[in-house]
Amino acid sequence: MREKLFELFPEFSLFKNEELKQKTMNVFVKAMERGGWQPEDLVEMPFTLLIKPCPANMVQHIRGVTLVSYKSAQELKEIYGDKMDIDMDELLCGAILHDIGKLLEYVKENGEFVKSSYGKLLRHPFSGMALAFEEGLSPKVQHMIAVHAREGEKSRVCAESIIVHHADFTNFEPLKL
Repeated sequence: MREKLFELFPEFSLFKNEELKQKTMNVFVKAMERGGWQPEDLVEMPFTLLIKPCPANMVQHIRGVTLVSYKSAQELKEIYGDKMDIDMDELLCGAILHDIGKLLEYVKENGEFVKSSYGKLLRHPFSGMALAFEEGLSPKVQHMIAVHAREGEKSRVCAESIIVHHADFTNFEPLKL
């Protein structure tokens, strides 16, 4: 499974911190296993249930958010230098895992992706943060996952969480048009 996930998400190669990269992959694998998914399901899975039909799959969305986050942070660091403290590896981790809870929030029934009974009680920011906590990821990464969506309005307290939040909505709002 890991090899296929590395193929689907080449952004894993951007990590400089090998331990953080492996922990990020561990969370991804754990979510896949708990949700009963295979890597190929991510190509079919809509990234949102709010747009029907959904114009993008989970792989495209995660890659989009990760790359917009990463490239934005690179530019911000170039422009502002030391005035903007951004941990690029933690940013990558938070961006790749921002929607990981959807692997518990969704289920496929009768060929259609719908909310699971678990997902009706806990949206993906909560379950995603819990998965990150279980793996021992930093409070900053947990924060990025927990506040990237509407549950985190006015709660983003680090540069990385602001960047991931805006990258997520940049990859969502135009697809609703």
